Amino acid sequence: MQFFLDTANIDEIRELAATGLIDGVTTNPSLIARSGGDLVQTIKQICALTSGPVSAEVTATDASGMIAEGEFLRTIADNVCIKVPLTWEGLKATNVLTGKGHPVNVTLCFSANQALLAAKAGATYISPFIGRIDDTGANGMELIGEIRAIYDNYPALETQILAASIRSVLHVKESALLGADVATIPARVLKALVQHPLTDKGLAAFLADWKSTGQSILP
Repeated sequence: MQFFLDTANIDEIRELAATGLIDGVTTNPSLIARSGGDLVQTIKQICALTSGPVSAEVTATDASGMIAEGEFLRTIADNVCIKVPLTWEGLKATNVLTGKGHPVNVTLCFSANQALLAAKAGATYISPFIGRIDDTGANGMELIGEIRAIYDNYPALETQILAASIRSVLHVKESALLGADVATIPARVLKALVQHPLTDKGLAAFLADWKSTGQSILP
């Protein structure tokens, strides 16, 4: 599974990219606004911190506008991936943009039927929003399983499942178990993946025992 970092915070990206565990970054207008930075400069900075895809979202609602904005975003850096909403206009834009060789992340997916349409349109990634589905009282992980089953039925569909709106370490684990290709993860959740109380307890015991010997590994 690939890990994308879901943020537009340059400091977070720089810190976590240094671990070598980050395969890309996803942003959206809300994250860019929260960062307080200029759109183009923020995307340019992010693209310089990772060689993987960086999803940058259009704000137009019509296909021609999405295409124009998407093609502009692609001029910022070679690793920009155009993000479009899962609407009829977004699907039309996806078809045109992918036909021109541009990678496209179709976002705001909430049903398996939508995911099938996005794959038919040629999407590089489909982004089902797990957490927002959970907020309605339904189970977002069921959608990941449905999309995986549909895509696996048709090998010609090459769209990758990008599990989005991840809220917890459990979401990451279940997405991996169900075969999502990518998880886009907030920094706090990614950092939490390494944590376990038994790891902390075991390390403390090992260090105490080693200290009692009075030795040093390095001369």
